Amino acid sequence: MTNMDKLFDAVAARGPVCVGLDTDFSYLPEGFADPALTAGENIVRYNQALVDATKAAAGCYKVQIAYYESLGMDGMLAYKKTLEMVKNAGIPVISDVKRGDIAKTAEMYAKAHFEGDFESDFITLAPYMGMDSIQPYVPYMEKNGKGVFVLVRTSNPGAKDFEYEKLADGRHVYDMVGDKLSELGKSLMGERGYSSIGMVIGGTHSEEASEIRARYEDSFFLIPGYGAQGGKAEDIALYMKNGNGGVVNSSRGILMAWKKQPGVKFDEAAYNECVNMKEAIQNACNQL
Repeated sequence: MTNMDKLFDAVAARGPVCVGLDTDFSYLPEGFADPALTAGENIVRYNQALVDATKAAAGCYKVQIAYYESLGMDGMLAYKKTLEMVKNAGIPVISDVKRGDIAKTAEMYAKAHFEGDFESDFITLAPYMGMDSIQPYVPYMEKNGKGVFVLVRTSNPGAKDFEYEKLADGRHVYDMVGDKLSELGKSLMGERGYSSIGMVIGGTHSEEASEIRARYEDSFFLIPGYGAQGGKAEDIALYMKNGNGGVVNSSRGILMAWKKQPGVKFDEAAYNECVNMKEAIQNACNQL
């Protein structure tokens, strides 16, 4: 089985919520941090509590490396330990690193994030330099079942700057990127009918959702934009396929759920938010 197969099974078992462990020290509730520990060590404590609380309702976790890089060596050790805690829980983990270089540099990025201290099940990639920025990761998909999620149509307002530009044949730039990835992915199909090359498809623009889902039926989607960025369950459901075929990321909405649930412990609040999000998306999928 590929990691994408395992992700499909995880969504079938626990739902499509992807908990984003994009943990800034400022997100920790007052009184949680131990002054005898470093910022990174306290973040690891917080992440562990959240994973323990939410693992029954999470399809996977996503760890955004920038939050850890910003703390230097202390943060990178926290990053390593966070990846390990998710893997120890038996749940798929996505490293959000958005690498986008070519040749030997891309080979080193692949080695850095698919082997060793920072090994992950999936990583995110940026395809702007072309398909030779994706190719160095393919051997890890072929031999070890690793997976990638490549930026195609993102959730930020700036997506309109490049991704929505029209080509001479009438396609958008994001269509061209998706089409090339889909073609490459046909040689990397798993048992569950999805390629090891997944796509990042933002959930904040629903107008073309049905078209995108139909166009890339064998591509698993990583769907950002839910909650804080404005994506609603009804929008997100259009990118799913029979309630699967994608994971929906929420970071701040879960990490700081305690702020909207006065009197509820932070880990319980995170679990409540996961369950509410999961049920909202599943209900929206059932209405289609």
